Amino acid sequence: MAQTQRRNDRRYTYADYCRWPEGERWELIDGVAYAMGPAPARIHQKVLGELFRQVANALQGRNCEAYLAPFDVRLPAGQESDEELTTIVQPDLAVICDPSKLDEKGCRGAPDWIVEVLSPASASRDHLVKRELYERAGVAEYWLVHPIDRMVTIYRQSDAGRFRAAEILACVGQTAVGCLPELVIDWSVVFPESEGEAA
Repeated sequence: MAQTQRRNDRRYTYADYCRWPEGERWELIDGVAYAMGPAPARIHQKVLGELFRQVANALQGRNCEAYLAPFDVRLPAGQESDEELTTIVQPDLAVICDPSKLDEKGCRGAPDWIVEVLSPASASRDHLVKRELYERAGVAEYWLVHPIDRMVTIYRQSDAGRFRAAEILACVGQTAVGCLPELVIDWSVVFPESEGEAA
């Protein structure tokens, strides 16, 4: 199924989402259901796996925890119950530093840092729909990693609670995570010079 396929035109809630077959993967954004599509390309998984390894190692002994998709992040609009929630996403990588947001279902509330490794089927949604969603939800920092172009687009929250203008950087050297400054991504390990893979 295409990444942007919707189940139909009605609005769904987390209660509906929990009743869908286990073999299907969906995200809900403001009640609209989006199919997650087939398994990502190998380069996506390699990049994501190395990012997670670096992040998980750096966070050992800290309150912050890193999670890989599939991992439900429930983003309430207000004080609604879980059953009434209309936004549930599965970021490629999410770091949560507030333990009170974590439960057996995943995370309720905005992660501190979200990383999406772009795939052709999801790139426009990650850049547009999810950027607006994560800004509104209060995510402190949002990275979009372009595995083919070896670039990263970084959005960081301003004091006004909105994302600053995007920083677009080449994936070379090291890049510190703004909301977790002791956490530094080493791109030379994520993208070894010998790699020349296609998507």
